[in-house]
Amino acid sequence: MWELIRANKRNSIVLMVIMAVVLLLLGFIIGLVFSNSSAGGFFGLIIATVIWLVLTLISFSSGDQILLAASKAKLVTHDVHPQLFNVVEEMKIAAGLPAMPKIYIINDPAPNAFATGRKPETASVAVTAGLLARLNRDELQGVIAHEISHILHRDILFVTLAGIMLGSIVLLSQVFLRGMFYSSMMGSRRRYSSGGKGGGQAQLIMLVVAIVAAILAPIMAYLLYFALSRKREYLADAGGARLTRYPEGLASALEKIANDPSPQLAAANKVTAPMYIANPFKKKKQRKLSDLTSTHPPISERIRILRNMTHGASFKDYSNAFAKVTHTKTVIPPAALTKEDIALREADVKAKKGQRKETQMRQVGDIMRKVNQFVFLTCLCGLKLKIPPNFKPNKVTCPRCKRNLDLPRTKS
Repeated sequence: MWELIRANKRNSIVLMVIMAVVLLLLGFIIGLVFSNSSAGGFFGLIIATVIWLVLTLISFSSGDQILLAASKAKLVTHDVHPQLFNVVEEMKIAAGLPAMPKIYIINDPAPNAFATGRKPETASVAVTAGLLARLNRDELQGVIAHEISHILHRDILFVTLAGIMLGSIVLLSQVFLRGMFYSSMMGSRRRYSSGGKGGGQAQLIMLVVAIVAAILAPIMAYLLYFALSRKREYLADAGGARLTRYPEGLASALEKIANDPSPQLAAANKVTAPMYIANPFKKKKQRKLSDLTSTHPPISERIRILRNMTHGASFKDYSNAFAKVTHTKTVIPPAALTKEDIALREADVKAKKGQRKETQMRQVGDIMRKVNQFVFLTCLCGLKLKIPPNFKPNKVTCPRCKRNLDLPRTKS
């Protein structure tokens, strides 16, 4: 396991260095164009570095909270969903994490989940209400184990830092391109022909180079970011199967997520998309060419790999299944392919086999109400009342039997 983490860190450093070079070169070229001197180029490089450092400091100090707020995730207690807390605690113990991750729920019917945080001691796991309503215990355990594996492999810090680096590149390129557009609209482009024919041509060439760099740099950064994000999803699948010893749980969960008819996850955006267990953006059909720009590996392929783990749940077993399904080199680092034997376990006999759509939607609504601090009361006549948090009276009348029920109030 530690060899896998070290290999993950090495790959992360390589990617971060490449993206840093892209960012600094972009800053240098933009500065060179605006000042037409090497001094200007170095000034642009300094500006690019400052932008990245400021965003990185923000990321380290409160990046996880920013991502959770952007995803509209709400911190919840054990009372909201006891099974979720029990499953997270089980996987925390199985993974040997030093602290219990904080648990958040996103009020959205689309099933999905992600993990975030700077380190295992301060990690958080967020799941949607739709995920909790649609998955049985084995499937929920598979999803949580996948997210705990991201924490264990130190992926969450990489995703945060790489996202900040990517954001810096996009910000710098957009500022330059918009600046060039507005300056050309104002007629300032005449200055490129005022310094003589040779000087004007040289400036024009540098301008074209800068525009091309500003367009290509974000594309290159996106491809690098997405390529390693996809690899980390495979590794987290392998880690999740290893922690649960039941690959079918995660495979079945991914299948339900892929086939779910709910609308697109409302809070997802391009920055947070790679964090989720499955691509939160709805697509009709994914073509081969779109794989390069996808934040996740094909979900059907991930399911086939997990279901080919018929002999065990170790990294070696996942590697063999990966090679069998994809006919390519395994994504598991050689150092992690030890001779450990992890036997598969049987399915949980208490896991629900299926639910009616009406029951699922009612559960989604109840979970959302609990997250939003609704009070649930059951009258003696059997009627279940759901009281909104802005209800002021201390008593409520049952609409069926007309009993007056005391409304419990939490101390503020």
